[in-house]
Amino acid sequence: MTRPADPPSDAGTAHERLRLLAVTACPTGIAHTYMAAEKLSQAAEALGVEMKVETQGSIGAENILTDNDVNQADGVIIAADKDVDLSRFVGKRVLSVGVSEGISHPERLIERVRSAPVHSAEGAAPSGSDSGGRERGVAYKALMNGVSYMIPFVVVGGLLLAVSLALGGHPDPSGGLVIPKGSFWAHVNDIGTIGFTLMVPILSGYIAYAIGDRPALVPGMIGGWIANTGALYDSKAGAGFIGAIVTGFLAGYLVLWIKKVKVPKFVRPIMPIIVIPIVATTTLGLFFIYVIGKPISWVFAHLTSWLGGMTGSSAIVLGAILGLMIAFDMGGPVNKTAFLFGAGLIASGNQTVMGMCAAAIPVMPLGQGLATLIRRHLYTAQERETGIAALFMGCFGISEGAIPFAAARPAKVIPANMLGGAVAGAVAGMAGVKDAVPHGGPIVAVLGAVGGVPVFFVAVAIGTLVTALSTVALVSLEEKEEKKDVAPTAGPLPVAVPEPALAGVGAAVATTASAAGTRTRGTADTAAATAAAEAPAAAEPEAAVATAVPAAGSRTAEPVIEAAGTAATAVDARPDGEVLSGYLTERTVREELAAGGKEAAIREMAGLLADTGKVADVDALVAAALAREAQGTTGLGEEIAIPHAKTDAVTAPLVGFARSGEGIEWGALDGTKAKLIFMISVPEAAAGDEHLRILALLSRKLMDAGFRERLALAPTRAEIMRVLAEVR
Repeated sequence: MTRPADPPSDAGTAHERLRLLAVTACPTGIAHTYMAAEKLSQAAEALGVEMKVETQGSIGAENILTDNDVNQADGVIIAADKDVDLSRFVGKRVLSVGVSEGISHPERLIERVRSAPVHSAEGAAPSGSDSGGRERGVAYKALMNGVSYMIPFVVVGGLLLAVSLALGGHPDPSGGLVIPKGSFWAHVNDIGTIGFTLMVPILSGYIAYAIGDRPALVPGMIGGWIANTGALYDSKAGAGFIGAIVTGFLAGYLVLWIKKVKVPKFVRPIMPIIVIPIVATTTLGLFFIYVIGKPISWVFAHLTSWLGGMTGSSAIVLGAILGLMIAFDMGGPVNKTAFLFGAGLIASGNQTVMGMCAAAIPVMPLGQGLATLIRRHLYTAQERETGIAALFMGCFGISEGAIPFAAARPAKVIPANMLGGAVAGAVAGMAGVKDAVPHGGPIVAVLGAVGGVPVFFVAVAIGTLVTALSTVALVSLEEKEEKKDVAPTAGPLPVAVPEPALAGVGAAVATTASAAGTRTRGTADTAAATAAAEAPAAAEPEAAVATAVPAAGSRTAEPVIEAAGTAATAVDARPDGEVLSGYLTERTVREELAAGGKEAAIREMAGLLADTGKVADVDALVAAALAREAQGTTGLGEEIAIPHAKTDAVTAPLVGFARSGEGIEWGALDGTKAKLIFMISVPEAAAGDEHLRILALLSRKLMDAGFRERLALAPTRAEIMRVLAEVR
C-alpha cells in the first residue's frame, strides 16, 4: 500500500507552535453552536493546528477552556452571535466573528487569528482590530434582529399594496391612484397598509428586545409607533425607520439601566412584567414627543419653506435635491417633505416637481433589488428573496421596499440610494417630466398619469443602475477590506493536507475526525492515522477509511476502521436497533418521504412517530412543530433540518428520521433544500436538558460530511440504523 504523501518538512514544526482556542455560541444555543464547533475542529485538523473548542449552548458550557489552555494559546476565535466574556483572554490575540462565519469559513478564521488584535484589559479593540470587519457587536446584532423581524411586514405590506394598486387603482388628479371605496381591492389595500404601519414598530421593538430582552419589547414597539406617527409631535411626517432605530436602541438600553436599580425583594417578581415596561414605555414615549419630536417637526417645516424658495431655480438642481431627499429616509420627514412639496404643487398646475419626485421614488427598491441580482454572493438567501420583492414594489412606487437593506447597511445603502435618486430626479427635471397624481414609479406611467413617458423611464433606469452599481461597489469594498485582514503578518499559514494514493482496487484514506470540544494535534494524529492506513486493506473493493474518533474531552485518538461502501461501523451499535437512548428506533425511520412541502413532511413524520404508540394527539404534535418553525426555521443548511416540538401530545421522548431525495425547501440560510430530516418530540416535563442534549448530539455529528453521505446512501432501514448508531 502506498502511504499518503508526507507534508513539507517545515510544516510540522510550524503547526506544533500554533495552539488555538475557540468559543462558539448562538442565540438559541442549540444547532449552530455545535455546527460551528465541529467545522472549526475539522478545519484545524486539516491544517494540522492544535485547537480546543468551548461550546456555550443551552445545556451550558462544555469543554470549558481552562487557565492553562489560555496561557498556552497563540490566539482565540470567538464565533458567536451572543455576548461572550472576553476578560479571560486579556493579552491574547482575539478574533470575534458571527457564528455563521465559523460554519462557513473556518479555515479563513484560523488564518486571520494570527494577525488579530491583542485583547486589552479594558476590552477596547486596539488599532488594527476587526471591529470594522465581521465582528458582531451588540449594536449590530440588535439591529439585524430588528431587520429580520421587519422584513416579512415590508414584503407582505408592500406586495399587497402593489397588487391592489395595479389591479384596482386608477389615476385621479385629486387623490393619486384611487381604489374605489368598499371594493375588494380596497380591502386588500387596507390589509397592506396595516402591514406597512406595523413595520416600523416591529423594527424598533425587536431591536429593543435583542438588547433588553422581553421587558424591552413593549417600550420598543410603542416607541416605534410614536416615532412613526408625526401627529403626536406636531409634524406632518413621522420619523420613519430611522426614528424606529433610535427608539429601539433607547428602549433597550433604558430597560437595561432600569434592571440595575435595586428594589425590595417583594417587588422583583413584577419588575419584568409590570414595572419595567410601564416605566420604560412612559419615559421613552414622553421623551420622544417632547425632546426628539420637536426637532423633527422643525426640520420638516423649514425644509418645506426652503424648497418653496427654490421653485424658480434650475430644474436640474431642484430635481437632484428632491431625489436626494426622496431617497434619504424612505418615508421619514425628509422624504415626506419632498413628496408633499411636489404633491402640493399639482393643484396649482405645476406638475413638473411631482414628475421629479415620481422618477426618484422607485429608484431605491429597484436599485437594491438589482444589486442582489448583480452580485448574489454579497447577500444572504433572505436578502436575495427580499431583493426580488423590492423589485416588484419598486415598479409600483413603493420606496419602503428598500428599507430592509438601508436598515442593515445604512452607511453603504443610504448614500447609494441618494446618488441614484439624485440622478433620476435631475434627468426628469432636465426633460420636464410631469406627473398628474401624487404617486411615483412605473405604475403611474403605465396608467397614463405621466407626461414624457420615454424620458421618465430613462430617468428611472439610469437612477436604478447608479444605485445598484454604487451599492455593489460599497459592499464589495467592505469585503476587500476584510480580505486584507485575512493575510497574516507572519506569512501564510502552511497547509499540509496529505493526498490519498490508490491501493489496489480501493483508495485508502487516512483521516482524523475530531469531535467538537477536543484538541486536534497535527503531528500526533497524522502519525496515528498513517499507522492505521498502513494496516492491511479490506478485501472488498470499497474504500477503506481509517477514522480516528476521540472521546469527548480526550486528547488521544484510537483508529476505527470503517467500510464506507457498506456503512459498517465499530461504534457502539446497539443490538436492539435503538440509538439516542432508544428514542430513535427502526420503527421511526423512513427511507423516503412523500413529495410535499415543509408542513407535509412534518405531518408525515408525526404519523411516523405515532406508530410507536407514544403519540397521544398527532394534530397537536404537528401544531407544536409548526409553531416552532414560525419562530425561526430549523433548516440548518448542509441539506439538514431538525424540526422539534415540546408538547404533551407525546408521552415519551421520540426521534424520527426520514430522507427526501428531491429535497424540501426549509428556509435554510445557505439556500439548500433539506434531504436529511430529524424530528424530535419531547413531553413538556422532559423539555429541558434531554431535549437540548439530543439536538446537540445530532447537530455535532451532522457536520461530518462522511456521516451525511453514508446516511444518504444507506439502502435500507437496517443500514440507516447502522449509520445512525454513530450518533452518541
